[in-house]
Amino acid sequence: MKSGFNMKALSFAVSLPVALTACSSLQGNSAQSDKPATPANVVEQYADIAHATYEDALITARALDVATDTLIANPTEANLQAAREAWLASRVPYQQSEVFRFGNAIVDDWEGELNAWPLDEGMIDYVETSDYQYELGNAGATVNIIASETINIGGETIDVATLTPVLLADLNEIGGSEANVATGYHAIEFLLWGQDTHGFQAGNGERPASDYVQGEGCTHGHCDRRAAYLDAATDLLISDLEWMVAQWAPGTTDNYRAELTAMEPQAAIQKMLFGMGSLSLGELAGERMKVALEANSFEDEHDCFSDNTHNSHYYNALGIRNIYSGSYTRVDGTAVSGPSLSDLVAQSDPALDKQLRDDLNQTMAALQTMKQTAEADSDAMTFDMMIAPGNEQGAKIINDAIVALVNQTGDIEEASRLLGVESLQPDDAGHTF
Repeated sequence: MKSGFNMKALSFAVSLPVALTACSSLQGNSAQSDKPATPANVVEQYADIAHATYEDALITARALDVATDTLIANPTEANLQAAREAWLASRVPYQQSEVFRFGNAIVDDWEGELNAWPLDEGMIDYVETSDYQYELGNAGATVNIIASETINIGGETIDVATLTPVLLADLNEIGGSEANVATGYHAIEFLLWGQDTHGFQAGNGERPASDYVQGEGCTHGHCDRRAAYLDAATDLLISDLEWMVAQWAPGTTDNYRAELTAMEPQAAIQKMLFGMGSLSLGELAGERMKVALEANSFEDEHDCFSDNTHNSHYYNALGIRNIYSGSYTRVDGTAVSGPSLSDLVAQSDPALDKQLRDDLNQTMAALQTMKQTAEADSDAMTFDMMIAPGNEQGAKIINDAIVALVNQTGDIEEASRLLGVESLQPDDAGHTF
């Protein structure tokens, strides 16, 4: 996508380091602000953080688009690595945005097109079939869109000769299977890394840059269509993020931000707390960690092709803490800070506020351990290695993070009651902790 944007921001996003340093601990209440900590001002700050976070996701997605365009035009290993690094950088702000998904239906209804997982990658491109694990009964799991002019799923024949953003979006959940994911970050991840055939061993996807060579030298066939698919998927990612940025933009009366800030502050605060609790408990502790660990299933690893799952978990948790603290650090290093839930809780119960801040810090410390272990210079242990049967060290790292998330969720519920939100029941996704 070639729409206009801030070139300075793009330049910064391209050069973002893949492994960012640990964030500082949450100390005291929110950062200095000219606004008093009233419920209405806290909701306004929540909307400011959402807008900044999605805007950063858009900036880094545009950088990813530039990098993938360069790869397509000149498919070298260096350009493939640059595109991979741009994808990793794009995940940093996006994963911090997931806390807005729960409680805000407009985000939850939209999110699947960008971040649905796990996916049956054989729907998109070639896979090594001898160890390809996919959803049982999924007729779309092996149709290989890139290698086909038409596909047939569940008796429905679909023309896929021209790969466009609209077509790819329409293919999501085709045949009624949620594993049929054609778009979003994980489809792009697969197109950049390829299938991870290492199981519980070290190593991620090993797609060669020659998969994008046009003409002689093309590997695995259909390089022109693979390039067209990647181009369409990145264009769709940008247009989807542009739409969400507009929904949170200030200064307009006909977007979601205007709707949220016009409602009773108590109702909006309930959405904030529900989002924090549900991402913390059912989604992050449950679906993304407990399920994968108990099933010893690398297919349930979130960023499974790139082995970036430790960072996805880390930045999910940071997003939760951002909401409580009323602060967010942008990709260019500037801070967005103001009245916070922490301020509101501290006004009535300073001890509870300190306990919740301590719990949020403990969660970040546990996930920092996971992150450092996965990124160690020697003997690195990525998330798919941690969940291997019999890996006691890996299981402890994950369980420590789960326990920390469960503990902070309990205090989120206490804070909710203190703030007069009596009906908060964070989604536990059916898990017993």
